[in-house]
Amino acid sequence: MTDTASPHRLRHDTDRRSVVLVYILYLIGLATGGLASVAGVIIAHTKSHHVGGIYRSHLDFQIRTFWLGLVIGLIGVLLTVVLVGFLILAGLFVWMLVRSIKGLMAANDGQPIDNPQTLLW
Repeated sequence: MTDTASPHRLRHDTDRRSVVLVYILYLIGLATGGLASVAGVIIAHTKSHHVGGIYRSHLDFQIRTFWLGLVIGLIGVLLTVVLVGFLILAGLFVWMLVRSIKGLMAANDGQPIDNPQTLLW
């Protein structure tokens, strides 16, 4: 019996797995202080030049999520001196959680991110 999967289908599955992996690393990063997120953004940047179609929007969304999260996180850490930073860091946690879960659900359903440039979700 021969393999009936087309090369396009295999590429599509590989792209989806890469996108899902990055979302999972972002979720793990919430528990590891962002360390797993660094691995995730490296994968996203590496794959972004080779992925097209619906999963390209996910990679753009993931890259934007990481860099915005990093900036907001640094601001939050600096502002912990005046206690406002703890609120910023708590908000960042929720923001990253919602974006990662929303993206993961869309990737599993084979749907693109409607607006990968959005600041919210």
